[in-house]
Amino acid sequence: MLKFLQGLDEDIRKALIAQLRNLWTHGSTAIEGNTLTLGETAFVIEEGLTVSGKPLKDHQEVVGHARAIDLIYGMVERPTEISSEDLFNLHKAVQTQWIIDAYKPLGDWKKEPNGTYMMDGDRQVFYEYAAPGDVPVLMETWIAFLNRKMKETLMREEAVFAYADIHLSFVRIHPFFDGNGRMARLVANLPVLKAGFPPIMIPKEKRRAYLLCLSRYELAVGSPIPMADLLPQHEYLNPFRSFCRTAWKDSIALVDKAHKKQMERKYTRSIHEKTA
Repeated sequence: MLKFLQGLDEDIRKALIAQLRNLWTHGSTAIEGNTLTLGETAFVIEEGLTVSGKPLKDHQEVVGHARAIDLIYGMVERPTEISSEDLFNLHKAVQTQWIIDAYKPLGDWKKEPNGTYMMDGDRQVFYEYAAPGDVPVLMETWIAFLNRKMKETLMREEAVFAYADIHLSFVRIHPFFDGNGRMARLVANLPVLKAGFPPIMIPKEKRRAYLLCLSRYELAVGSPIPMADLLPQHEYLNPFRSFCRTAWKDSIALVDKAHKKQMERKYTRSIHEKTA
């Protein structure tokens, strides 16, 4: 059992897992443009029903992301290391829109270049992620980095750093044709969960600040290439770590609330036993 769930009665534990799943899914998909509200996201996941007037794609995204969270928990609890096959399976869960295109594979590294426009002050700059031919080598290095972090005994601040560093190094590569943001926000939580902490979740309300932190760092250090550092040290690294630390407060508050409820229940039980 995940450490932050230990000591909780089954009903409190299940409620907490559902709350975290819904918030995590809503925030991560909303950042990418999903139109479902938090309440609608919970309804779709828990009831398996659709919301009138909302795109089918949005429903598929939240169901796929919820399934991906289950896969993440499974990876944390098993003794074996994370592999590229694990990432491919995770991508298949996240990327629910099936596109019949050999150059846009599901569950495999990208085949074509990808990039995006970023703001550099008042200028728009096109930033190109890692070249497709470099991805297998870069991801081999990245997976080794991830597995090292999962083996470390992390304190709270170290867990924030691990999340931020794994997140940044993954998005620099952008190894898949699509779904990289959702993937990064999932896999970066592996060492956090392994260390016994609840997941770090980026709220949709912080989308602009989040993307700004990412773009500033990426533009400053440039695209990754084999044999170079996956996470070059730069002054823009710390602002993203600080951002992640602040974003973590929501899930920590939910966990604290659940354990407080457990303590209140335990106290009530002890009173009843004494008066029985």
